[in-house]
Amino acid sequence: MTTTASTPKRLTTSAMIASFADPGQKTAPAPFGHALAALAETDERIVGLTADLGKYTDMHVFADAHPDRFFQMGMAEQLLFGAAAGMAEVGFVPFASTYSVFAARRAYDFLCLDIAEPGLNVNIVGGLPGLTTGYGPSHQATEDIAIFRGMPGLTIVDPCDSVDIEQAVPQLAAAEGPTYLRLLRGKVPTVLDEYDYEFRLGKAAVLRGGADVVLVSSGLMTMRALQAAERLAAHRVDTAVVHTPTIKPFDGETVLSEVDGDRLVVTLENHTVVGGLFETVAAAMAAKGIGRKVVPVALPDAFLDAGALPTLHERYGLATDSIVARVLAELA
Repeated sequence: MTTTASTPKRLTTSAMIASFADPGQKTAPAPFGHALAALAETDERIVGLTADLGKYTDMHVFADAHPDRFFQMGMAEQLLFGAAAGMAEVGFVPFASTYSVFAARRAYDFLCLDIAEPGLNVNIVGGLPGLTTGYGPSHQATEDIAIFRGMPGLTIVDPCDSVDIEQAVPQLAAAEGPTYLRLLRGKVPTVLDEYDYEFRLGKAAVLRGGADVVLVSSGLMTMRALQAAERLAAHRVDTAVVHTPTIKPFDGETVLSEVDGDRLVVTLENHTVVGGLFETVAAAMAAKGIGRKVVPVALPDAFLDAGALPTLHERYGLATDSIVARVLAELA
């Protein structure tokens, strides 16, 4: 088919696995893989495992740097978690990578009983969280946080960018008990370096203040929240952004101090509206007696379409323009 000036360019299949970075945006290549390889230089306990997905979870960077401490377990996620548990039992600090859908749906029981119940220091690294792939429900882990939030003792981290990931890796390794990292892979945007920000496990951070609206966000949606705040300024809407990279344990003190007022409160997450950041914030507010409306920007409680990733973000309301329109509609 010939593309003319009047025919919009059709997105190709490669857009289904494209980076969510904007054109021309500053990015860092494979920040997780490089951070883990660097940590292993100073900590001989660090080992890396994957279930046939080293290239697609950036674990290949670690494997190239430390081949004697890398273990390819094949397409067997239960075995992956079981082996990681055994390594942790004898003093190693394993990072086990697979896709989030396989960690949450296929190997939940092994993570729960082999790792979480004995409180082992095993770090699960889940690729393609939420709507970061266009390959449909078989690969879109839109409900992984909802599945994992009920697991006792499991720390859940939803990083925004390369800064979050690079700084989170050594803190996850040092944390007691199991952790789950929603991995952003490949060319990952670098955003938070411009906000005097430092990742602190278990803590939220106020990235910018604002008198009219407070956006409480996690994961890649913090990048979108910051973009939306800039665009809302053109509409004379002063917008604060609170980044919550740790979903569990939740930093209620920081978040509740921001939402307890007369500003419009909006949560933003790359996850279904069921069981994620929106419900975490709402529950914390209810427990504290804060009777405020909370507007969720999240994925619907549905199996999502396959397609080009930029198109899907627009369709399901994760795009920056969609966020701006939603906020303005709520303020009208």
